[in-house]
Amino acid sequence: MKKLCLTFILVLITFTSSLLAQSNKEEVDMMQAVFGMEKKDIVSEFIQLDQGKSDAFWALYDDYETKRKDLGKRRINLLNTYIDSYDSLDDLTTGKILDEMMSLQVSTDKLLSAYAKKIKKAVDVKTAAQFYQIEGYVLSKIRSSIMENIPVIGELYN
Repeated sequence: MKKLCLTFILVLITFTSSLLAQSNKEEVDMMQAVFGMEKKDIVSEFIQLDQGKSDAFWALYDDYETKRKDLGKRRINLLNTYIDSYDSLDDLTTGKILDEMMSLQVSTDKLLSAYAKKIKKAVDVKTAAQFYQIEGYVLSKIRSSIMENIPVIGELYN
């Protein structure tokens, strides 16, 4: 399990750093696809399902990932806006960035909760709890990695 966590963290850090350096849509799509495959492999290591439950879980998981990736693209666009406008942030732009950051966090948390409930209903409570824990861990690592790699507003000018 430690090996999987370490592998996942390394992939995550590489993914986040690459996305911050690249804004090309095709490159973002490619990175999300690679990250998604790695992530799915890791999730499948932790969540062991009977064949009857497997199909229901993976259908919901794939739907969740599609929606999560859409939120991820919004997050990448926001990060690019932040980076591009960092030197000239005024109150209006800072307010828009703050509003979008909060909106993305709420949307992501709502998406995770909604799919945990769907998995609980369609598969079982244990699988839903495992999904929620794994995704919570992943989201925390992504958020942490992003925050570690961008300057706080005003930090570079103090």
